[in-house]
Amino acid sequence: MRNMVNLTQPYVDQFDAVKERLPGAQLPWLEARRVAGLARFKTVGLPTVKMENWKYTRLPNLDEPGFRLATWDDGHVAVAGVPAFFSDQTALVRLVYVNGIIHPELSQLDQLPDGVSVEPIAQVLETDPGFIEQHMGTEAVAYDQGFAALNAAMMESGTVFRVATGVVINQPIEIVYLNGGTAEPIYRHPRNLFVLESGSQATLVKRHAGISAGAYFNNAVTEIVVGDGAILRHYTIQADCLEALHLSSVHVRVGRDATYENFNLAIGGRLSRTETRVRLEGRGSHCNLSGAYLMKASEHCDNTTVIEHLVPDTTAREVFKGVLNDEARGVFQGKLIVHKDAQRTDGYQMSRALLLSNRAEMDTKPELEIYADDVKCSHGSTTGQIDETALFYLRSRGIPEALARNLLIQSFIAEALEEISDLRVREAMAHQVIHWLPAQCYFAEEWKQP
Repeated sequence: MRNMVNLTQPYVDQFDAVKERLPGAQLPWLEARRVAGLARFKTVGLPTVKMENWKYTRLPNLDEPGFRLATWDDGHVAVAGVPAFFSDQTALVRLVYVNGIIHPELSQLDQLPDGVSVEPIAQVLETDPGFIEQHMGTEAVAYDQGFAALNAAMMESGTVFRVATGVVINQPIEIVYLNGGTAEPIYRHPRNLFVLESGSQATLVKRHAGISAGAYFNNAVTEIVVGDGAILRHYTIQADCLEALHLSSVHVRVGRDATYENFNLAIGGRLSRTETRVRLEGRGSHCNLSGAYLMKASEHCDNTTVIEHLVPDTTAREVFKGVLNDEARGVFQGKLIVHKDAQRTDGYQMSRALLLSNRAEMDTKPELEIYADDVKCSHGSTTGQIDETALFYLRSRGIPEALARNLLIQSFIAEALEEISDLRVREAMAHQVIHWLPAQCYFAEEWKQP
């Protein structure tokens, strides 16, 4: 117990120091939730490999170097610009944060459709706190997750995304988080709330990127409500810098005949972990949790998912594919839970990883937990190396070995990218993969030579 107190006490001390300047400090109900989150954090503590959900992911020593909570000044570090994602002006609406502070000159909100709002949570806590109180639950705190509980206490930024009943958004909306660039390592606790009312449709692209080299720690919690008959296509690109720590906890509720599509591309960061929990609460609801991760050096990526089928006639699909080079490590933990009354459930889960080095490591734990008898569920996992036969075939056609390997890697990841239903986002994701490939540019030019 003494060790646990020692580990959590620095965070408790920082909460006491900054609680008066956190958003919504004047709201009694929010103060109560912050206190409950801190109490839960002190009880649960920091996650360790002794916890089942963290057995493959060990956190680095967060005391070396010491992290401090981001301040207003940190949000005004020099930024060269927003990294390009779409090849054209596909996303006409963009909200850009720098270390948790909105930068209007980098954002573009003048073409926001009617019935749609994209606002910082601090602003909504001032103008419409009842909406936050209604939709932001305490479910994340109830789980055995210390960092989610800490986020409930320390949340200092984040986005509220609302789509009114029946509104259909044709263009993707971007939310960009730029972090780092500070003299000292900082940590942040953004809290996001996305609510799609019944019959609405939207595509949301959330991007995380590092401003410069150096350590920072991002501990995010996102709560999502997809109303009856609504469709949310939610895509995330996590491209943090080499020393960054990125923890994300996503909690989704899906209503009747609604669809939640999620794709997460991770291509950077010292350690990244995304834990997604989806509750299919209405008949005919569907979710697709898929992703790809490209890791090198000593980077570590953990994808942990839990999908709960609570009612009959629900479907779910998961496809995760990863490429690990050098001494990188990947983790996939996926669980499908079919509750007692959730008859006619259809669940599919697949994890595949490609190892480019003998020092790379992949750990997988697919799980099915079924309490109904009329279901169709399957899961699978494979880990291997590049097919030498396919490599020989390409080289026999005159393709240089490095380019041939890149083509095989690109083809391997393409299966996961096909899970992205928005073709504009799929194309942009494919470009991100191509630029990650080792020596891609050099050998692509070489291949063009006669």
